[in-house]
Amino acid sequence: YDPNSLAVIANSEVGIILMHMQGIPETMQIDPKYSNGVVIDTYDYLSSRITACLELGVTRDRICVDPGIGFGKTLLHNMELISNLGIFHGLGCALGIGLSRKSFIPAIVGEVPPEERLGGSLASMLNAIDQGANLLRVHDVKETVQAVSVWKKINTPKVDR
Repeated sequence: YDPNSLAVIANSEVGIILMHMQGIPETMQIDPKYSNGVVIDTYDYLSSRITACLELGVTRDRICVDPGIGFGKTLLHNMELISNLGIFHGLGCALGIGLSRKSFIPAIVGEVPPEERLGGSLASMLNAIDQGANLLRVHDVKETVQAVSVWKKINTPKVDR
């Protein structure tokens, strides 16, 4: 929310993650709606933020976009975004996502506390990787690294001898 944040990034050599959020944290979950659909509206918002960064001299290789799962979105909004993550590659930046322990998991499987959402977190993260996600924000690092390592081995083309 700091109006100077982009200038700080532009005057440094660090990267930036641009995340979509509808509204502010205090009100974002009060009946969120999207005029052109959650995927298109999120894409357009991120595109506009990328343009603002580029205009200040921040290059695309320093930008990562995150559709903001759970930030001003219903369960259906989240599912639509997760199912269509690949579209965000059209923005020409790295794709990051936070799916770990999110509230959409108990909305699907039944009430479970955050510390018991590992299975849902891993399933959704592997789906994100399958769609080309470059960066994952996670709580359970060791378990996620193991799941991603197995996923990569299974999905690596094999040479037939």
